[in-house]
Amino acid sequence: MPLVMTDAVVLHAFDYLESSRIIRLATRDAGLQSVLARGARSSSRRFGLGLDLFASGVAQIQLRPGRELQQLDGFDLTSSRDPIARDLERFAAASALAELALRFADGDEPGDLYATLIAALDAVAAAPGDRARDVGLAAAWHLVAGFGFAPVLTRCCRCELLLADEDTATFSHGAGGCACRACAPLLPRGRPLPPEARAALRAWTTGTVGTDWPVIETAMRRAHLRLLREFLEQHLNDGRPLRAFETWERGLGTLGAALG
Repeated sequence: MPLVMTDAVVLHAFDYLESSRIIRLATRDAGLQSVLARGARSSSRRFGLGLDLFASGVAQIQLRPGRELQQLDGFDLTSSRDPIARDLERFAAASALAELALRFADGDEPGDLYATLIAALDAVAAAPGDRARDVGLAAAWHLVAGFGFAPVLTRCCRCELLLADEDTATFSHGAGGCACRACAPLLPRGRPLPPEARAALRAWTTGTVGTDWPVIETAMRRAHLRLLREFLEQHLNDGRPLRAFETWERGLGTLGAALG
């Protein structure tokens, strides 16, 4: 049974029996892993505070192929991301990102997706409280792009006609992106996507996490979250509810105008 040492981040945790915990980790080298941390609740000697939600560290995992639950031998903390736990907006956004990674990432996906997830959580942790929702939404779209499901935004998803930046395009979830005026009636029902909304989506799904991400107008937050939820339901969901995402979306309250 080889011992694997890899960078990892805690995405979910729950108590097991009297003294242990089961942890869901995203790792740089071994993808998503469910691990058993024996004695984590009764002694802090091996794990300390490292197994708190959204904490990053170097995990020591006894990795046995074919097993659903591996053994965690140690976790050396490198970043606790305390600001997430101190603010409800940051916590809700980070929980939604963790849920997306746990539900839709390839279990054996190494490297790049882990780096994208870490950058997204760091951006949420560093966001001012009043911008945590905006940063979380942008990071969620960036993570979706990391899954390989980024929507088509600059060309018609049917005929590949280049779309003018100043035009309103029809966004079709079923077709996977924007359509030109000629193709829109031929595709599954969509909704109008104004130029500024399309520009925001392009910024969020490309480039570097957090670099020059546009600020969302308050009245558009709900519309953007609805667009993301509908896209996830169409392309990524397995039929089970996205509970953390739903809580995050409901928490926005009544914010006015919506796309379409």
